Amino acid sequence: MKLISYIGKAMACVLVLGSFSACKIFSKKPEKSAVTGWNYNDKAMGNFNVMKPKDINTAPGLVFVQGGTFTMGATQEDVMADWNNAPRRVTVNSFFIDKTEVANVHYREYLYWLENVFGTAGMDTIVAEAYPDTAVWRENLAFNEPMVEYYFRHPAYNYYPVVGVSWRQANDFCIWRTDRVNEITAMKKGFLDPKTQIKKELNGSGSDNFNTKAYLLGEYQATPGKEVTSKKNPLTDAQGRPRTVIKVEDGILYGDYRLPTEAEWEYAAYGYMMQNPQRKMKGSPNRGEEMIKNKQVYAWKNEGYDNLRYTQKGKLQGSFMANFKRGAGDYMGVAGGLNDNAAGPAQVDTYYPNGFGIYNMSGNVNEWVQDVFRPIMNSNDNDLNPFRGNVFQKIDMTGGQGSLRDDKGRIKMTPQTDDELKNRTNYRKAYAINYLDGDSSSSAEYNYGVSTLISDKSRVYKGGSWNDMPYWLSPGTRRYVDETIQSNTIGFRCAMSHFGSPEGTGAKNKAGLFFPTRRNKR
Repeated sequence: MKLISYIGKAMACVLVLGSFSACKIFSKKPEKSAVTGWNYNDKAMGNFNVMKPKDINTAPGLVFVQGGTFTMGATQEDVMADWNNAPRRVTVNSFFIDKTEVANVHYREYLYWLENVFGTAGMDTIVAEAYPDTAVWRENLAFNEPMVEYYFRHPAYNYYPVVGVSWRQANDFCIWRTDRVNEITAMKKGFLDPKTQIKKELNGSGSDNFNTKAYLLGEYQATPGKEVTSKKNPLTDAQGRPRTVIKVEDGILYGDYRLPTEAEWEYAAYGYMMQNPQRKMKGSPNRGEEMIKNKQVYAWKNEGYDNLRYTQKGKLQGSFMANFKRGAGDYMGVAGGLNDNAAGPAQVDTYYPNGFGIYNMSGNVNEWVQDVFRPIMNSNDNDLNPFRGNVFQKIDMTGGQGSLRDDKGRIKMTPQTDDELKNRTNYRKAYAINYLDGDSSSSAEYNYGVSTLISDKSRVYKGGSWNDMPYWLSPGTRRYVDETIQSNTIGFRCAMSHFGSPEGTGAKNKAGLFFPTRRNKR
């Protein structure tokens, strides 16, 4: 009956007005600017394209972690007598992080792309720089040659965590992953023609490969698909013509994959989730209590577990919760009764996930984070999204428009100059890695190579590994090594910033609390 009613209304419009455009059932009232009164997405008023506010989709491999407050830092006795991680209350914004560590097969996919794009173009050094060091498995008094030969490449180890990768290599992988995810997203939306794109890129395109930032800046020219050059494309310019290039404002492309900050990694490792929600008051949202769990030792909840083992009755009782070294010479237990069932690394999706559904945040392999290492002995760092490692940059325009890309196809960046920052109040130096470090505002000073190994290239790694004792499995513990070092106990996972409402994907994309409007009574 409703369908007949709509058809009747439409026919009436045709008879009376001679056009569907005047009918409310077919017309769409454009959104109007609250500050100018001009319509958005209206060709008659300049056609300023404004997308509806929306949350971003979860990119491949990631899980959403709703941000919040927690006690960051040491959670048990400082057996190393180092005290470089004083507990302090901080807040991290919502973000995404990989469900698992990056596996060998994922890293081999990266090398395959490099070999086809750069190796064919005669840029073999770029490919060579990305290879993991498989010789990290060698020991003077151990027979590990099979691991050297097979661990990275044999199908049996496809989904084992990649190791032998330095911080720099892991960082480059994140950049590559960003571009590949956005490239296929643009192809699926029709803004890049798949056949032309793949043929061009994998046949030795070299520096002329798809890079997200280069694309957004107009430094990468691509062949668009047929759909976006037709009237079906909802994105148009001021003259109403189909727009064939994506902008940030369209909300189509994903953000950057990157290494997680130490604060994000530690927060995600604990998997804290609010419990015992308050009674829902009439007309109010259902929110959890203001409750913080302090001093949780490992990446899983304390209830139901005896530190490292599952204790509730059932078939899982006594099972180990992580891959670690139980004691000297005990990596996996006794034949017929193995405890963690892995002498070295195990598959990335093994053991029990934490409250956020993330695997192996304690044990298996240590993981690189973004931060440059400094002992944390006071509250100098920010209490919102704390991070050390910033170098504030701008696009290097010295080569002029059209020459902004480097030999890897990425946009060339350079630190901001002191002259540009002289009138700023929030920061005065582009190089912030050693901020409050050895200057008149701090009590810390480092003499690299003489009294300490701490430098601006010292990067933090966390989580413990298959070769570590339980102490290092606590998310609050931290170690560091130079960003060029490779190890058979260090791998990584990627993260991505979350945009919009901190409540997460599917939310109304609004931060804050909204109350019904009331008239003032005087």
